[in-house]
This record gives sequence, C-alpha cells and structure tokens, in this order.
Amino acid sequence: MKSILTAALLLGCTSLYAQKTPATDTADGKFSKGGASRNLNMDAGVTTAHQVTIKGQVVPYKVTAGTIPVWDDDGKVIAGVFYTYFERSNVADRNARPLVFSFNGGPGTASVWMQIGYTGPRILKIDDEGYPVQPYGLKDNAHSILDVADIVYVDPVNTGFSRMANKDVQGSKFFGVNQDVRYLAEWINTFITRYKRWASPKYLVGESYGTTRVSGLALELQNSQWIYVNGVVLVSPTELGIERDGPMAAALRLPYYAATAWYHKALPADLQQKDLPVMLQEVEAFTIKDYIPALAEGGFISDARRKEIAAKVARYAGISEKAVLQNNLDIPTGFFWKELLRERGYTVGRLDSRYLGIDRKDAGQNVDFNAELTSWLHSFTPAINMYLREELNYKTDLKYYMFGPVFPWDNTGNKTGENLRQAMAQNPYLHVLIQSGYYDGACDYFNAKYSMWQMDPSGKLKDRLSWEGYRSGHMMYLRKDDLATSNEHLREFIQKSIPKAGQAAKY
Repeated sequence: MKSILTAALLLGCTSLYAQKTPATDTADGKFSKGGASRNLNMDAGVTTAHQVTIKGQVVPYKVTAGTIPVWDDDGKVIAGVFYTYFERSNVADRNARPLVFSFNGGPGTASVWMQIGYTGPRILKIDDEGYPVQPYGLKDNAHSILDVADIVYVDPVNTGFSRMANKDVQGSKFFGVNQDVRYLAEWINTFITRYKRWASPKYLVGESYGTTRVSGLALELQNSQWIYVNGVVLVSPTELGIERDGPMAAALRLPYYAATAWYHKALPADLQQKDLPVMLQEVEAFTIKDYIPALAEGGFISDARRKEIAAKVARYAGISEKAVLQNNLDIPTGFFWKELLRERGYTVGRLDSRYLGIDRKDAGQNVDFNAELTSWLHSFTPAINMYLREELNYKTDLKYYMFGPVFPWDNTGNKTGENLRQAMAQNPYLHVLIQSGYYDGACDYFNAKYSMWQMDPSGKLKDRLSWEGYRSGHMMYLRKDDLATSNEHLREFIQKSIPKAGQAAKY
C-alpha cells in the first residue's frame, strides 16, 4: 500500500517565484487597490460570519481564512501555512470547547477533501453516492461536527495556498515524514497561542497520508511542544510504518477484494445473498487461518493445497481460479482492478471501487486511469475555489494546489504507528478512532484493522482504540448515508474522550 495519489502529485508545476509585480495582499487577506498577487502574504487573514443548522439546531460561527508563518531556528520566516479556522460564536466557555486540527494526505494534497466533503459546515453539491453534479456549488452540512468542536483545516507547505517564502528555501525542510511532523507541531503551538486555546481539549484528524501525519504529531506535540491531545482520528489510514511485507501484505488485501466483488455482484450466489459485514467475517477468518499460512509456504505448498487455496481465493475475490494460480495465489491490486469486471468492459476504482472506468482496451494488466479520482477532482476543485475566494472572501491570484509539488518526499524513519502507540501509553487521556470504507483499495479496511492490532501488542490500550467501517471508499463521507453516520461517530468519539470534571490522567 503506497501513499495515495502519488501519480497525480508527479504532475508538472509552474514556478511560484518568477513574479514581475510585488506582493499587494493587504493584512486582512482582501484585494488591495493594486490587485491581488501570486506571492503569498505569510501572515494575514480575513474573518467572516455565518450560521448553519446542525441536527435541527442553529449554530452561528465565524471563519478566519489566512496564513501563519513557519520560522527557522534563527527566527526567519521560511514558509506560510494557510488555514481555515471555524469557530462557533455563541460559546460561553471557550476553554472547555474541543479544538480539532484536520489534515489530508497525498502527502501533497490540501485539507480541501474533509473541509468541504466531511466535517465542515459547508459541503460540495454532489449526488447521494458522491458523483459530480452541475452547476457546481456548496450547501449546508447538517451533519458537521461544528456543533461540538471548533475546527482548523491546515494546508501543509506547497498544498492549497501554502507556500515557501522564496526560492532559496529548501524543500527538504518540509518534505518528509519526520520533517513534516516537526514543523507542523511548531505551527500548531503558534496557532494555539495566537487564538488562546491552550486550555481546550485538542484533537487531530487525518485522512490517508494525513493519518501518518497525525500519528507522528501525537508524539511530537507531547515531546517537543508539551501539548497533549485527547483524541486522534485516522480516516482511511496508511500502513503507519508498520511492516507487512511478503505473505502478510498479499493476504491482507483479500477481504477488500471480497467487498468489491460483493458490491459488483460478482460473487457466488450463497455469498452474494449475505449482508456485507457477515460475508466479510467469513473472508477475514479464512485470511488469518488459511491464506496467510498457505502463502508462507511459497512454492513448497503441496499441489492439492495450492488448488484448494486458489479455489477459495477465487470464490471470495470474484475472479477465476486460473487467474489466481497464474499469480501464484498472490493477486496484485492493479490486476484486480482490471480483471474483476473485464468481461463487462469496465475497470474499478482504486480509492473507491464502486466507481467504474473505461479503458482503451479490455486486455492488459493495469487500468488506464483512476476512475474515482477524476470524478472527485471534477466536483471538489470548483467548489473549494468558489468557497475560499467568494464565500470566505480570501483574495489571492495564487493557484489553489489540489496536489502540490512536494517531491522528493523523504519516507525514511517512518515509525508513526509506534509513535502513536507511545503517545497513548504516555497520555491516559488519549483515545484513537479509525474509520475505513470497505471499498477503499488504496488504504483498505482490513489493513487498517491489522495496524490497530499491531499498534497494541500488549492489549493494554484496546479500550481506547476503536474501528468503524462504512459502505463506501476512501472518502466514505461522500456517500450521503455515510456522511451522517461517520460524523455522528466523530461527535460521539469527541464527547466520550473528554474526561469528566476532576478525572485525573493516570492509570
């Protein structure tokens, strides 16, 4: 399982620095008389007032869209990080009000996805299953968690509107697992200080590579900033640096294959008639008890056992036994996305296998494009530009990077799963919620469960670890029913993880 959207992040980018006119952004983030600029004001913002009805209750709020600098060790500004801060207005005691920091992944993508797709008070207009509709636009999110928590959506350097200060700043200061965590922890400290939120219960929410980010941040905030969070939410988590090569990596994919085949009605009738979670329990049991041991035997497995396992894998994955045997019982994801519906003339999506694609030819081993990603960009890109520039009144001529130039990305030293475990061990208040879509083939649900199991080898933390599954993909909240359910799970998680008055953080 690789970091998602890698191919998209390799797109070429124009220079950010060859500007003929000086920066003319005003201190409040609005256009000045001289017009806006493609240079970022590193320390500016604009605030607007709004209201939304959430669960039948009118919630007034204000939004600040702006930038806070990143400084080097000498106090020199080296970057500006763009954020949107949603703050409920009618709150008597801000100290008791939870504060959520929200990150997306890539690692080069902005916080747009969860901001206008999931937890924010305004979400994009799509159909009930998450597909684009025109005209583009936004609508109120009746399920937003803004009723119970304030939210900060953060765009790391070179995503969204965030930029390095000038061409002399080295990207290596930001673009890596540990570099990313270090500067963002420092930035969070600055934000908390500026907005006087030191007393608030704090939460980190990350999606995809953002789960790597927030898992690392949980420990970095404790050890370097002395900030202790109450909760970490992992939405469609990555591997978090937890090893699973060889037979383990191959076997853990099978339950996802089964879910996808079930959705497309490609399973045998007896499996197809079962409800999805019930069917998956059977597949998961086979994966752990039979499939992993069989793959571990490699080429020395007996012919009879090989055929027996191949038949079961084919039955659960919805593809032919011949195809399973030709792949030595190990079905690559790229092949599966191409093979499952080959006879129907379609491919299935990587990040959400409910989406269908059409290739130039039905033959081959890999799909031509990611059907779900192009669909999401179709709807998200106009909506976020309209929202920030028109509704939130943040004026700039900068391109909003849906995917920004952050490569080469330094993946060395990724121990973020262990970092999160250690943060939980050190902080008795810290709870973790994992959310997965059954049809996500990039950060699949069973690998997420496996990460949760391996993060807690002693079993002493499992009362603070929980997992939820949804009948959609990587961005499970794009499906109308899951938008309501997943936000409610977040709301319950936040409320549950706030200790009662006087409850000490101790074992």
